[in-house]
Amino acid sequence: MDILVMAGQLMLSLSILIVLHEGGHFLPARFFGTRVEKFYLFFDPGFSLFKKKIGETEYGIGWLPLGGYVKISGMIDESFDSEQMQGEPQEWEFRSKPAWQRLIIMMGGVTVNFFLGLLIFAGVLWYYGQSYLPTENVKYGIAVDSIGYEIGLREGDNILAINGQAFDKFNSRTLLREIVINNANTIEVRRAGENMDIPIDNRFVGVLSSYENKGISLFMPRVPFVAAKFSADSPAKTAGMEVKDSIIALNGTPTPFFTDFVTAIAPYKGQEVTVTVSRNGVARDLTLTTTDEAKIGVYPADPTYFFPTKRQEYSLAQAIPAGAALGWGTLTDQLKAFGQMFRGKIKASESLGGFASIGGMFGNEWVWERFWTMTAILSLILAFMNLLPIPALDGGHVMFLLYEAVSGRKPSDKFMEYATLAGFVVVIGLVIFANGLDIKRIFFGG
Repeated sequence: MDILVMAGQLMLSLSILIVLHEGGHFLPARFFGTRVEKFYLFFDPGFSLFKKKIGETEYGIGWLPLGGYVKISGMIDESFDSEQMQGEPQEWEFRSKPAWQRLIIMMGGVTVNFFLGLLIFAGVLWYYGQSYLPTENVKYGIAVDSIGYEIGLREGDNILAINGQAFDKFNSRTLLREIVINNANTIEVRRAGENMDIPIDNRFVGVLSSYENKGISLFMPRVPFVAAKFSADSPAKTAGMEVKDSIIALNGTPTPFFTDFVTAIAPYKGQEVTVTVSRNGVARDLTLTTTDEAKIGVYPADPTYFFPTKRQEYSLAQAIPAGAALGWGTLTDQLKAFGQMFRGKIKASESLGGFASIGGMFGNEWVWERFWTMTAILSLILAFMNLLPIPALDGGHVMFLLYEAVSGRKPSDKFMEYATLAGFVVVIGLVIFANGLDIKRIFFGG
């Protein structure tokens, strides 16, 4: 069921983006009097799932969900229909239009995806606002995972700044992003009442961008261990523990924080232990036997149980520039990530992913705020990817049109056919490579 939810979100998101992207080509083409023979969501080699001809255009849904297309008369595209190019150019064909009109038609899809991404970000901020945990509210400092510890963070640190930028909104992904994307080299923390700078080793760019560490949290708020709910057959619940009990000791040793308890109980696999809880200010000892994994079947309370969050609300007038800034930041992060990849600091084989990786980012629950945020991100990524100067992509056509506009010479139809075929092979190769990485990770674990 989780897979179906993720797949459903991905399919809906891509369908929206593909239809609007192709509409970005369709509308200016029709405005300039260019005939559009087909408008398809997904590809239809051999047959289509649905089709209907309205006027000069056949609208349809293909069976191969790798994108979509509009077939514009008099243009060499992924349909490789070279037969129509052998006749004399007609006034309603793409090849008969001035270069500036052809450029607008080809840029239409990218333009739609770019502004759509900014618009969705603005809409999300306007409708949902932006919830965050102020760093100043995290009064117990941080709990650190193994990689955070390697970087130099310690239990109880208070993070003040990353690379000189104030760390006002508590989010461990901020540190990861700053290291991987912006080459952050220092973290300012308060430790035991003193401020200090922690240098960040450059090797962590590769470590944190690896697929193995995808979704990692370098740190989290350090919190007491309060029981929020119990697992099935929970040893703690059987022993008499109740929701909202605060776990304060194990075998007589104080465990004031959740991480203290996790560390203390690790050696006690399948053993009898005494857990001390505080209930309504009264301490109680509970005797129980841990599971074979040294668990007691208790889910801890979320940090928001202890620390108040804030939600920044936006009027429509505020959401538009804020959404544009958020979208632009997302796009520039992608550009910087590609730069890190070309410099060898990020491995393509670790960072790239196919449909499974993208679907996983939507989550296994249908949350509309996350759905629209992911759709905005994908829209901007599609705009960027389509603008790459690869024949068969919009950017390849734009590259040749710019060459024509500057030189006054138009590439031959035969050259465009071969270039488009080569670009199509490259694009399909990248799709196979990215999805192959997903298959390798799912079935072979790396």
